[in-house]
Amino acid sequence: MRAGRALAAALLALAAVLGCTRAEPPPEDPEVIRFASYDFPENQILVEVYAEAARRRGLPVSVQHGIGTREVVSPALQQGVVDVVVDYLGTALSFARPRFPRPPEEPGQMHAVLSRTMGGRGVDVLTPAAAEDQNGFVVTAGFAAEHGVSRLSDLVPLAGALTFGGPPECPDRPFCLLGLEQVYGLRFGAVTSMPSRAATLEALLSGQVQVGMLETTDARLATAPLVLLVDDRGLQPRENVVPMVRAEVLDRWGAPLREALDDASARLTTEDLVGLNRAVEFDGRTPAEAAQAWWDAE
Repeated sequence: MRAGRALAAALLALAAVLGCTRAEPPPEDPEVIRFASYDFPENQILVEVYAEAARRRGLPVSVQHGIGTREVVSPALQQGVVDVVVDYLGTALSFARPRFPRPPEEPGQMHAVLSRTMGGRGVDVLTPAAAEDQNGFVVTAGFAAEHGVSRLSDLVPLAGALTFGGPPECPDRPFCLLGLEQVYGLRFGAVTSMPSRAATLEALLSGQVQVGMLETTDARLATAPLVLLVDDRGLQPRENVVPMVRAEVLDRWGAPLREALDDASARLTTEDLVGLNRAVEFDGRTPAEAAQAWWDAE
């Protein structure tokens, strides 16, 4: 618990100085591999999946959940505050190279560019999984039927009278509201910040918002009366799950760590990811419990 509090305090300090100066990481414990997740449930599940792979190789692991958004976690990885982050290929590349003139679209090429970029920052990008999760934009089935919408472009003439609900960082993300405006010309009449994906669903069903952002692997899409709108202009990039590890840590722990993380990626499918989300959202398991059960089912 003490290590968790120390890491959380270090990350808060890092967040406060981003853009101003380089944060000095706390003293490292070289005997522990520090995994960290973003501030949404699926990423916590994924981090537990990869951390469990390392545990099962006999490696010492600590996990810190809900550290924050990419603006906090990515610098923390590069500056040695954490050691392993599980990311999504297209978003990670966009964040690492925001002004890349012609980003590749094929996952292998995306991985090569991301590897070169992050390698220069002391981070190794390992082999991506087949599992993939993109930003998805949804409406209720009733709304879709009433207005005849099935594609994102169908919202263009309606958007000015609609309220959009999504995570707090969505307005500044190239694959969320920013991208919807640039690629589709979508300008919603109002935008409501949602504290969680569950809150987004509730707001959709209650009519508080008419369009919401949910990940395409969200288990609620199979059970709630929602329609996932087709991204007919190709806003979303390929978003294969990909682990990123500090090069110093990978050098220290060598083949056992690399093989553990590669084994997780080789096994993980999109269907698995939906099932893991379901185990947490519907069955009440913790991310760690869901990850352990997934590995036990191998």
